[in-house]
Amino acid sequence: MGLRINDTIPDMTVETDQGTIKLHDWIGDHWAILFSHPKDFTPVCTTEFGAVAQLADEWAKRDTKVIGVSVDGVEEHKKWKVDIESSSGAKAGFPIIADAGLEVSKAFDMLPAEAYMPDGRTPNDSATVRAVFIIGPDKKLKLSMTYPMNVGRNFAEVLRALDGLQTAAKYSVATPANWEVGQDVVIPTSVNAEDAKAKFGEFKTVLPYLRMAKLPD
Repeated sequence: MGLRINDTIPDMTVETDQGTIKLHDWIGDHWAILFSHPKDFTPVCTTEFGAVAQLADEWAKRDTKVIGVSVDGVEEHKKWKVDIESSSGAKAGFPIIADAGLEVSKAFDMLPAEAYMPDGRTPNDSATVRAVFIIGPDKKLKLSMTYPMNVGRNFAEVLRALDGLQTAAKYSVATPANWEVGQDVVIPTSVNAEDAKAKFGEFKTVLPYLRMAKLPD
């Protein structure tokens, strides 16, 4: 059974290209994003790591740490970062977990279905799928995304989802479809009209159960 929303992530001790870390200690009081990759020195993965590296300032603005994971070793990770930085023009300052024993991949349920079958497993089955896990300061899983190995992720969407999670947590609101920072938010149905007006001021009632408002200053 994989991790579900609001599960506490495993407090694993892992080896990375930046040394040994304990996941809960590494997260500390920050938000965190863990993203898996099938293998080092592969084309799509290299573009994705490059995209993450280019967003370093955006992660920092959101008090968010990022960490990668693949089944290759520490030395391969260090060598691969040279290619990532060369192709993206950005420093890959985040750590990459060396998950040769698949402990992290299995704990977070990152492997394809075939990897869990008793027969017929191939070396390719040890390649993690493209998963993203957003983790809160409380060490609980807030959001997960899973892509197949042949489709690269949209890290602008990961950033947008992170903004939504942080906004929802800070203001006790929800965010509508395609929401971006600065747009109106959804007032939870559990908040009555009087309390909604006290908190948000004027708000728009689209439907009895759908009320939109600007965030408080």
